[in-house]
Amino acid sequence: MKRPSGAKGDELAALVPAFVEMTDRILYEEVWEREGLSKRDRSLLTVAALMTANRHQQLEAHIGLALDNGVTREEMGEALLHLAFYASWPASVSASRTFLEVVKKRDG
Repeated sequence: MKRPSGAKGDELAALVPAFVEMTDRILYEEVWEREGLSKRDRSLLTVAALMTANRHQQLEAHIGLALDNGVTREEMGEALLHLAFYASWPASVSASRTFLEVVKKRDG
């Protein structure tokens, strides 16, 4: 598994190469490749975690990865709606706007 498109690892590697190398090796090569969950499910969990923790700067890349991993647009919309009641309405609005930007770029 490679880091999501739009991730800034290449730029960060010049400043913090060990951090980027460990992220790629441990997170994307080891954790994401484990058999216990599908990549699709890992993607949904990641989007949920980023949204609930207000880590919106990473949502664009991970929403795109979720779509690449088989989450449908309808499922993503349902997930963001469901999370609005647990993570906060404003967090869901922000995540939904990010989702819209991802869709616009893909539909280009």
